[in-house]
Amino acid sequence: MYIMELALMLSAFFILTITARVMYLLYNIFRGICNLNSENNSLKTVYCIGSGGHTTELLRIVSHLDAEKYAPRLYIMAMNDVSSEVKIREQERDSTEYQIYRIPRSRNVKQSYVSSVFTTLYATIYTIPIICKFKPDIIFCNGPGTCVPICLVAFLLRCIFVLDCRIVFIESFCRVRTLSLSGKILQWFADIFIVQWPQLTNVCFRGKYFGRLT
Repeated sequence: MYIMELALMLSAFFILTITARVMYLLYNIFRGICNLNSENNSLKTVYCIGSGGHTTELLRIVSHLDAEKYAPRLYIMAMNDVSSEVKIREQERDSTEYQIYRIPRSRNVKQSYVSSVFTTLYATIYTIPIICKFKPDIIFCNGPGTCVPICLVAFLLRCIFVLDCRIVFIESFCRVRTLSLSGKILQWFADIFIVQWPQLTNVCFRGKYFGRLT
């Protein structure tokens, strides 16, 4: 009986601790507090690669970032993405500070939302060891479905004190009046949420507009 009571007390303490942690993180995120310290002045960076236009847009952003500061770099893309790897290797042709990983696609084109719940769950589980091994400091994404499991894993690991990672979401330039499904989800826990059209600030509660970035 004593052991059972002790187990219940520990379980309750764990649940309360994690709940408090989640509320604390969301409070800071919604207030726009995004403190990130790097001991060696470089940030282990994950780039969530979509396909087609998503890849092109994100690689344009990458080209404007300091390669020495955002290193090493891990590019994560969907398993059935056949074109993005060529673009990445071309952009990184003078560097060895990068890796490429593939994960199952969260949602295929025209896939039903009901079935995408299960494929997203599978992709999330698949992503856990990748993120745990790389331990990123920051994640950049611009709307592909691939970014949802990656960012979800990073946020959950941050909630349980395993990771200290920030998420930067930049909504795709093609999203003029409505957010992507990824944007609708990530606006709730991305540390920085950026839109590239001023009218989008009216359809999301914490989007920041800095003009066109891609």
